[in-house]
Amino acid sequence: MKDFSDPRPAATVLILRDDPFEVLMISRHAEQDFSSAMVFPGGIVDPSDHDETWLQNLHGDETLCAKERALRIAAFRETFEECGLLLARGPDGTHVDSVQHACSNFQHAVQEAGAVLHLDDLVHFAHWITPETNVRRYDTHFFLAVAPHRQEACCDGNEAMEVVWASPSQILEEAAAGKRKVVFPTRLNLELLAKSRTVAEALAAAKARKVITVLPRIEKRDGVTKVVIPPNAGYGRAEEHHATR
Repeated sequence: MKDFSDPRPAATVLILRDDPFEVLMISRHAEQDFSSAMVFPGGIVDPSDHDETWLQNLHGDETLCAKERALRIAAFRETFEECGLLLARGPDGTHVDSVQHACSNFQHAVQEAGAVLHLDDLVHFAHWITPETNVRRYDTHFFLAVAPHRQEACCDGNEAMEVVWASPSQILEEAAAGKRKVVFPTRLNLELLAKSRTVAEALAAAKARKVITVLPRIEKRDGVTKVVIPPNAGYGRAEEHHATR
């Protein structure tokens, strides 16, 4: 029997656009995990993401194992389900146009659009695992993706309650001012993303950087509770004060 605290595989997508450089964020329904916090679209890997019938609608999966393939399919699926963006490409290699949301089944939407998921459109950005002290744990891979030009993000009203395009620095400033709630992993990844000025810069930086797995630890140091991450993870610091509720 699997232990309840084993981390569940999950995928999250930082969807980017230029002029100005912005990232897509959502706030979730009160009953969802991370309710009221600004997060990137994403969620746990579903059994359907492992379905081999996907193989006919995939590109760029030649070097990926089944687990890696399912993670990327989950990233595409969650983006479609939470904010209505179909990050798929047509026969000409360009992103498909806006889709009819009457089709709620992700795989059917891809097939009806005559589209293909280019798994190499997702650039690996980060890997975080929920601390071992938490009951609900996730083994989450973060990916960067370029927003399709001819589609508009929308709120599904079920999981996502708000869809926001903003610069990484704007979200960070609003969080620091208490106007937005941003959890620790999201904040650090926004800080990392804020080092780039364009989508091209962000993608190039992610491709050049080695992704280090981050499993935060809560420790007492000099009488102060700290959250500690690997010093080589690329976030510019290895510890900070742990705020308790």
